Amino acid sequence: MSEFLSKRLTGSEPYTPGEQPKRSEYIKLNTNENPYPPTRHAVNRIDVDVLEGSRLYCDPDCTELTEAIAEFYGVSSECVLATNGSDEALAFCFAAFGERGAVFPDITYGFYKVFARLFGVEYGEIPLRNDFTVNVDDYSNVDRMVMLANPNAQTGIALSFAETEKIIKTNKNSVVVVDEAYVDFGGESAIKLTGKYNNVVVVQTFSKSRALAGARVGFTVACKELIDDLKRVKFSFNPYNVNSISALLAVEAIKDVGYFKDSVEKIIATRERLTEELVRLGYRVLPSSANFVLAESPRLSGEELYRALKSKGVLVRHFDEARITDFVRITVGTDEQTDALIKAIKQTENLL
Repeated sequence: MSEFLSKRLTGSEPYTPGEQPKRSEYIKLNTNENPYPPTRHAVNRIDVDVLEGSRLYCDPDCTELTEAIAEFYGVSSECVLATNGSDEALAFCFAAFGERGAVFPDITYGFYKVFARLFGVEYGEIPLRNDFTVNVDDYSNVDRMVMLANPNAQTGIALSFAETEKIIKTNKNSVVVVDEAYVDFGGESAIKLTGKYNNVVVVQTFSKSRALAGARVGFTVACKELIDDLKRVKFSFNPYNVNSISALLAVEAIKDVGYFKDSVEKIIATRERLTEELVRLGYRVLPSSANFVLAESPRLSGEELYRALKSKGVLVRHFDEARITDFVRITVGTDEQTDALIKAIKQTENLL
């Protein structure tokens, strides 16, 4: 680092994204991308006129996209803010609501700590139970912003709707941010609670269930007053945050309900089959409501399994965190990719 870097950043650790190999020889099951392409309606929307129109600035209000999201979820467009991926939405929340500090689980999405340090937000990590579930009572009246991924970003375990509402109800003087990046794969969204409580922000993304990870589109839903707070941050930082091409892709993705449901159902079915196969091989697999599973081999460490599978052309994710270091996180791919993964595991562990 240079001598000019701000002192408050010298001790911070940036977020480490999953490997994005430059070549395509790997079966890529490490970053929770959708194994299926975006809806053809989205792809076909991008024609020559749209591309030539990119010489102009995009709509800073993302009007068409905001209205499409609002219609899909049955909320007012005043209660929706489109963002450059859900990561930007989360960053806006730390900037807007983190003055009194924040709390989140010790095992969760790694960006929470990064954002807290970046924005100078004091934070506390609340340990998950031994079975990796959230103890709801740990989050009562914390008097700080609550940041919860539901389903949880590293474990896949989901809170029930009643549990989520309890956390919101017991923190009336603090904002509760519910990060629902994976909710479409088996969780229950808290969006309906945004009309009932004035202290909840729901963050979602088009990266997972709608197969637009590369387009970088996310959104928040909350009461108008909280959305206005987030807009204050956005327009102080980057008014043109969602490019026009990505916005059009997202509009068509949220309108094509049939394709969305079909791809999600296929991923859920493959997740259940993957879980059964791994359990049959003696693995411990946490109950997942996401498009990935966190699995532990009875014979190899997490790092050993990760490296062995990579040598066989299969990428999974290993986290060097004490409580989950013996696990690997496996994205749910297609059935064909799952077959190749299981074969590679059996070869690695001499189970064939």
